[in-house]
Amino acid sequence: MSRKQFYLVREDMLTDAMQKTLEAKALLSSGKVKKIYEAAHLVGLSRSAFYKYKDGIFPFHTMVKEKIITLSINLVDRSGTLSQLLTKVAETGANVLTINQTIPLQGRAHITLSIDTAPMLIELDDLIVSIEQVEAVEKVELVGSGF
Repeated sequence: MSRKQFYLVREDMLTDAMQKTLEAKALLSSGKVKKIYEAAHLVGLSRSAFYKYKDGIFPFHTMVKEKIITLSINLVDRSGTLSQLLTKVAETGANVLTINQTIPLQGRAHITLSIDTAPMLIELDDLIVSIEQVEAVEKVELVGSGF
């Protein structure tokens, strides 16, 4: 049997049926619905289309589960900012592996965080949004992921 290849595809490039399959899978995994028929019906997808795509399409965050990710974060240099940032990460259950911070210049600092996402209680996208909501954070980017 040949090894399956995987591709990273931007959401707006997916077919409507693929996007609806992802929505239906999210409904099922969240527990909002219990049956495939209900999930497919709620998102306007046939069950046959759901079954066609369900084992072949996954949100990016599920592919980085149990991996180490690296975030690049730009922030305003204020007392307590790094502590707030680390608290946000800790609240998710993630494990911070490394922290690298530049010496602040012109009131700005750059932080690189390496995080083990395996124990996270939320999705990676939600972590990034949470970090972005810290007042002093100006920019957050996922710059790497690996095993």
